[in-house]
Amino acid sequence: MSELDDLAARLREVAEEAALAVAPDLLTAFRGAMDVDFKRDEHDPVTVHDKRAEERIRELLLERVPDSTVVGEEGGRRKGGGRVAWYVDPIDGTANFARGLAFFCTSIGATVDGEPVAGVIVDPVTGHVFTADTRGGYLGGERLRPTGVRDEAQGLLITSFPNSRELARNDPQTLPRFGELVARYGTVRRTGSAALTLAHVAAGWCDVALGTSVNAWDVCAAQVLVRGAGAVYRPFAGAGGWDQPGYLAHRAGPVPAAEEFVDWYESGLPARRAR
Repeated sequence: MSELDDLAARLREVAEEAALAVAPDLLTAFRGAMDVDFKRDEHDPVTVHDKRAEERIRELLLERVPDSTVVGEEGGRRKGGGRVAWYVDPIDGTANFARGLAFFCTSIGATVDGEPVAGVIVDPVTGHVFTADTRGGYLGGERLRPTGVRDEAQGLLITSFPNSRELARNDPQTLPRFGELVARYGTVRRTGSAALTLAHVAAGWCDVALGTSVNAWDVCAAQVLVRGAGAVYRPFAGAGGWDQPGYLAHRAGPVPAAEEFVDWYESGLPARRAR
């Protein structure tokens, strides 16, 4: 293996250790009594378990790779001087977690010099541990090889579009676009966790995932996993334009412009598709 492959494998091991370190506590708290606060609005919940898990993950990552940068959903960015940056979502799917719906995960992605090279997604409820580095994507140590479908009419699409903020823009095309997705795909579902949904694409359990308002901590690990499994990941342009890395495509950026969405839809090529 190359030097980068060796480093990616090491980062994958560290990410897996960190994600598994918080899994027992999350599983214990799940479906228990908990207080829920809100960040931007009532559609953006957070619990003490999010904050506690992120801090534990951050401590472990910095202990193992001291000069790295850690960017977390709850704690923001803590910059180090090295080549490695971590993108951490302690509970991706907090709304599900807080209400007792068993579809949430911990997601940790690693970049080297701005390039995603390793990631881990852990589903505490099922015990599924998805891992990826520059050599490929795995579930429980077994190589992932999704097949997917060629015809959208037979495909299972999971999407967060449209969310409440997209609806609040009062774009008259929003609901018709969603209606076209429902009509075009065999099955459409909303699950509430971008990272875990993309892990399901990598595993071949769904065919397409479309997200229009996600962040780096949602998709950094998943991008490595999807591509490592041999599936396709296509980002929309975000605030930094088409030239920025795909895992940053939606960070603090708007949803795609109407013409971008229509171009994507009419091409028949989903944003992320297993093949």
